Amino acid sequence: MVRILGIDPGTKRCGIAITDSAETLAFPREALAYDTEFVAHVTRLVQDEHVELVVLGRPVSLAGSRTSSTDFADQMFQQLSDNLELPVVQHDERLTTTAAQRSLSSAGLKVRDHRARIDSAAAVVLLQHFVDSRNAP
Repeated sequence: MVRILGIDPGTKRCGIAITDSAETLAFPREALAYDTEFVAHVTRLVQDEHVELVVLGRPVSLAGSRTSSTDFADQMFQQLSDNLELPVVQHDERLTTTAAQRSLSSAGLKVRDHRARIDSAAAVVLLQHFVDSRNAP
């Protein structure tokens, strides 16, 4: 089975999550800075974790229309597609950060402690939703 890498795009940091080899559960990884080394870091992660598919969040408004964040994510999608030698797909990420904040709060973390974990928690929500939608009957 393959492993899938999920990325919650951000202009400063990108949340990272990865599935188990059975593609049933998503787990957080340390967020990556979005800088000139971002693609190199993702490439290394893909190789180290034996990833065969990358899922990149695509933020849109609640109504489904484009935003400036959508344009940024589309540019990141093109950048990753051009530089990785594996499929990269986009997946709707509406409300992933909200779901991640609720999850962190229910786990007992204080709001001030969310900042360090929120990006990758959102990537977990995104990737888990993608995996669940693929495995649904």
